[in-house]
Amino acid sequence: MIDTLFTNVCPEELHENFFKLLNKDWMLITAGQMGHFNTMTASWGSTGILWNKHIAIGFIRPHRYTFEFAEEYKYFTFSFFGEKYRKILNFCGKYSGRDTNKVAQTGLKPLETSRGNILFEQASLVLECRKLYADFLRPENFMDDEIIRKNYPAGDFHKFFIGEIVTCYKRL
Repeated sequence: MIDTLFTNVCPEELHENFFKLLNKDWMLITAGQMGHFNTMTASWGSTGILWNKHIAIGFIRPHRYTFEFAEEYKYFTFSFFGEKYRKILNFCGKYSGRDTNKVAQTGLKPLETSRGNILFEQASLVLECRKLYADFLRPENFMDDEIIRKNYPAGDFHKFFIGEIVTCYKRL
């Protein structure tokens, strides 16, 4: 099914503006496998080159249900959507998978990659990533205290997950 909707491309062949994708279009970060996964909306992340690998970085607060899945599983995906899916992305950012079946409530259609990871049929672009490194942001390492005041008044610092982009799926 994936092969009829998406083509595999090398990350270097992408021409998307990741500033727009992350800040305006948003994405779903998903971890787990069919029957045991969770997804959450995110607008913070990064892509680039690190350790001579194509990488993506996702940020997840420890109280988010997706955090448990990101900790447990070796892979995660970033699924990017167009503006017409804004309502779904708002829903997935507002409600927890602990209490709500996001797939049933939104009409998202999960598909399984060859590695057993989850992407969504409606996505326009998906990065499938193998975790390489993860750590918490630490208050003592911030150079600008204003960032902490604005983004972490409760002290709930994100953990960042750096993943090697192992597959890049682009909508046909």
